[in-house]
Amino acid sequence: MSKKTVFQGVTIAQQALIDYWKQLRDPAGSVARDAIDPGALRSMLASISIVQFDESGDGRFRIAGSRLRDIFGMEARGRRVADVMGENGEAFALGLSVALERRAPVGGIMEQKDGIHAWLRLPLLDSTGQLTMVLCHDELLPSRRLLNSKGGNSVSVHTSSPRAAA
Repeated sequence: MSKKTVFQGVTIAQQALIDYWKQLRDPAGSVARDAIDPGALRSMLASISIVQFDESGDGRFRIAGSRLRDIFGMEARGRRVADVMGENGEAFALGLSVALERRAPVGGIMEQKDGIHAWLRLPLLDSTGQLTMVLCHDELLPSRRLLNSKGGNSVSVHTSSPRAAA
């Protein structure tokens, strides 16, 4: 039996958020949204959003930090994911579905004209115990030098592709 590699984050903030998420896991390996203490994430709140999916699979931003306006060019809170997505919409949506499917952290980077978009997606249980929510962390970095190369990350960056994921 092979042990699956779990995404560990590409920035210090992502690594800290994943560690926090891991501490909150129940015996089945899931984390309830209600278990998240916003005070514990105070330094990251501007980069955090929570997306919730309904029965039809439509996602809506329940929470959206202020720095997401820089990424989306608009306020995302309360809006459907499909209405907010711009040039990086496909990768953002893919990360959401993969996190729910794997029930584990997923993330990566996307090269952009003005820097690097480092993204992280963490699955969450809603108040009824259903896996319908994803905690997202998105950072715009001006340089690759701000990516953390320590910690045994399994991020694969392909220079021929504008994005990478784990």
